[in-house]
Amino acid sequence: MSEVAMSEGLEWATARGMGALAEKMGIEFTEFSIQRAVATMPVEGNTQPVGLVHGGAYVVLGESLGSMAANLHAGPGKLAVGVDINATHTRSATSGLVTGVCTPIHLGRSITVHEIVVTDDQGRRCSTIRITNMIKDTPAH
Repeated sequence: MSEVAMSEGLEWATARGMGALAEKMGIEFTEFSIQRAVATMPVEGNTQPVGLVHGGAYVVLGESLGSMAANLHAGPGKLAVGVDINATHTRSATSGLVTGVCTPIHLGRSITVHEIVVTDDQGRRCSTIRITNMIKDTPAH
């Protein structure tokens, strides 16, 4: 992946925005292309009452990455919308940042499938998320 393509993808994602929920959760894209998208999320503010990252927060991070990557793949005049998501949580972060790395499993004309691996500051896997997006024409306003 060229630095130019990566930079253009990050500019596209930044210009599009992540949406209000991802912004409230402190999610920040650090790398963005069709082949690899990376974002971080702070543990603080995204925890269960016992201080562990909420499982739903992992899923929001995963869906933010996977849906945005699917929309970049879909291209102009198209819209990718999530139709299925699942997550397996294998560890709980309690401080610092978690990092989600999104890679495509399938990039089709009508369906995309992405895997997002979320790790803690020590590089330990906390959650594995898979999202399927359907690509359709952008609705006319």
